[in-house]
Amino acid sequence: MEEQESPEAFYDRLKTELENTSDWPNKYLFKFILKTDQPKIQKIESYFNNLGAVIDTRVSKKGNYTSISVNVIMENADKIIEKYKLVASLGEVILL
Repeated sequence: MEEQESPEAFYDRLKTELENTSDWPNKYLFKFILKTDQPKIQKIESYFNNLGAVIDTRVSKKGNYTSISVNVIMENADKIIEKYKLVASLGEVILL
């Protein structure tokens, strides 16, 4: 059985990958999935206000889940990690 990676190890690995594969600033696509909860969806969207983000929200066929895609230009890998941590702090959000 595989041991699950700690959140900090995940963020460290992601930062390394982003820094090795991208020039900054650069366009980045965030993807999130959560149980449909309008206040939480609005909170996530608010995290990207004033950044020129293009946000696409789609509700599942039965309406139980919502996926959020956020396409935005980010300054650097650290700013991406900041946003992921902010969204993760809401709980019960799958970060893709």
